[in-house]
Amino acid sequence: MHRRAAQTARQLPQPRAGTRGVVVALGFGNRSVRPNAVNRWRARIAVRTAERAELAGATATIICSGGAVRGATPEALLLRQYIVDRLHWRGEVIVELNSSSTWENVRNVLPLVEEYDWIAFASNGLHAAKARIYLARQRPGLSGRLVAADDYRLGEMTWVKPLFAVVGLVKLRSVFHVERPGC
Repeated sequence: MHRRAAQTARQLPQPRAGTRGVVVALGFGNRSVRPNAVNRWRARIAVRTAERAELAGATATIICSGGAVRGATPEALLLRQYIVDRLHWRGEVIVELNSSSTWENVRNVLPLVEEYDWIAFASNGLHAAKARIYLARQRPGLSGRLVAADDYRLGEMTWVKPLFAVVGLVKLRSVFHVERPGC
């Protein structure tokens, strides 16, 4: 399922030389003051997506999005900490600290992404697909700027992918049946 989602996303345009883009790292509920495995995974996706864009000659900024949903520290701060301190990203990192759902992640980053030529969502493929649908619903004019994240690696996070496939498919199905999703 994750590979299929990545293949579908690859049909989107790729960042081109001379363009400026943003990679939105979507936070995941985190109880600890250290980023959990899912947030570390999403951070890796964000950085490799930004690095791939820069190799193509584009300029990339990372936005970390997520509030303190399950713990005292906002997910965005945990993502930024990991991206800068552990993954050694030296580009610009912006944080959005108030979101508590994917719908809110997208809504709250809209003012931050409007100035960019391309937008990628860093998460597992099914969750990123949901974020792209939400962007198209909230700001249809920006959906033409969407690009695929580098979100699929064979063997990466295999222990959690089956669960995320089930949850992702259920939530994607609900996206098509609910006018204003809250998750």
